Amino acid sequence: MSDDNRIPRNSENDHTSEMAEVRRQFIKQKTGAELTHTGQFSIDPAVLPGNIENFIGIVQMPVGVAGPILVNGEHAKGEFYVPLATTEGTLVASYSRGMRVINECGGVKTTVVEGFMQRAPAFIFKDAREARDFGHWIEENFDKIKATAETTTSVGKLEHIQQWSVSKTKYLRFNYTTGDAAGQNMVGKATLVACEWIKANSPIPCMYMLSGNMDTDKKHSHLNMLHSRGKRVIAEVVLKKEVLARVMKVDTKMLAAASVLANTGAQMAGAAYNGPHSANGIASLYIATGQDEANVVESHAGMLSHELLDNGDLYMSVTLPSLIVATFGGGTGLPTQNECLQMLGCVGKGKAEKFAEIVAATVLAGDISLGCAVIAGHWVSSHDQMGRNR
Repeated sequence: MSDDNRIPRNSENDHTSEMAEVRRQFIKQKTGAELTHTGQFSIDPAVLPGNIENFIGIVQMPVGVAGPILVNGEHAKGEFYVPLATTEGTLVASYSRGMRVINECGGVKTTVVEGFMQRAPAFIFKDAREARDFGHWIEENFDKIKATAETTTSVGKLEHIQQWSVSKTKYLRFNYTTGDAAGQNMVGKATLVACEWIKANSPIPCMYMLSGNMDTDKKHSHLNMLHSRGKRVIAEVVLKKEVLARVMKVDTKMLAAASVLANTGAQMAGAAYNGPHSANGIASLYIATGQDEANVVESHAGMLSHELLDNGDLYMSVTLPSLIVATFGGGTGLPTQNECLQMLGCVGKGKAEKFAEIVAATVLAGDISLGCAVIAGHWVSSHDQMGRNR
């Protein structure tokens, strides 16, 4: 590549308004794009090292607020106004409508069941018997492996190691708790140190690759549905027959029957989530609060469950087994993202489980609203009235 085509950089201090302007002019020269709005921003580029390279400006994403939603959680307690960053018309209004129904039914009960972050190295041996015997040695030396891994972090804790034998390879899946960080980098560093200790001390000679791809980093997998990645969170509500009929113009029996049809359709399609649209609320919340947006791939997977009660009310719950969230580190400390976390009372340490409960509650609200809109025939008309088709 010629120097004329190389993106300008300053090796001493690349995160400045001046360098951003230099790069915008470079892009204008190369592509003709003006980047007028991209170049207008209020944050100091000095806060961006570690979050972005070759900085040129800010994408101005609209942020709306839905709610309030009443959450009866173990960590999130009370009413919350939820920031949603999206360009999809009707989305914020739809989530607010679902939140209204939940509030009138007494709120949503949320539970964080467990939470782990994984790195999954693959160890290679001469044959399957060596791999099998190595697995026994790993079990016998877990405490030493744990102590070694945790020398790299004051927060991460190695809880258990899962094993699978395939051919002459032993796949290990290291499971850590990571405090209020999402923890992918944290567990990668810890596992690397642990693997080096294993390689040096194993009585059976071995080679390894740090990720054998069973951690399924930023990929959906059925393994996460069973064993959890990030937070496993459940949000529950009992929809009162009278409230659903008055607010949504939908009968609970009709919603229950439609849910059965939707479950079958999702099963036939092989969908990662059987409800209406978990990814919408998760993605919008993630963008607003500085989460790693690629984690939507794992986080949106889950199960929407229902039970029609004897009195005609409808129990509904959403289970998100791989909800990856953070309130510390990554993009959560950037100015606008931090403001959105402030709205939720989720800034800093000790707040990740609270935030996870709010996310799950939001997903359930969105599913109730969209599910009812489809049944009542309001789905298309609402987009015509409030979306870009108006």
